[in-house]
Amino acid sequence: MYQRVQREDVVRIPPERLGEDIDAVARELTRTTLEGKIGADKTLTLIASNIERMGEGRIVHGDGAVYQRVKYDALVFAPALQEIVEGTVDVDEEGQRLIGKDTKRDLRIGDKVRTRIVAVSLNERAPRESKIGLTMRQPALGKLDWIEEDRARAEGRTRKKR
Repeated sequence: MYQRVQREDVVRIPPERLGEDIDAVARELTRTTLEGKIGADKTLTLIASNIERMGEGRIVHGDGAVYQRVKYDALVFAPALQEIVEGTVDVDEEGQRLIGKDTKRDLRIGDKVRTRIVAVSLNERAPRESKIGLTMRQPALGKLDWIEEDRARAEGRTRKKR
């Protein structure tokens, strides 16, 4: 699920950027450092906003950079087990499609689906290697068109007869 949270972190301001406006540099570096990254709390930070410096920065011996503590609001994606999500199919490995073994129904790019999250494996070091396992086997899950067809069939009428 998507959440808006308030966080604190430390950004490294390199020595060549110290002549610039520190607030603007801290905002820019916070965004580039944290957006699109998976944190230790297993959430993906999508957007960092309302970034404020907290106090004075620190200089570490042997490193000319300033380490600045910042406070910011973040929009994060935190997938939860058993959560129901709706989305669009947008990954199609080599032009193939997904076909149900029993139903013979297929999914293609652009199809709207409702799924349940059954497994979450987020990789902090390589976010593209992260995996989220989904299922559409329960009633009221699957392609939204299928759900509507099943609902109509259960009511004793189908869209095909109209």
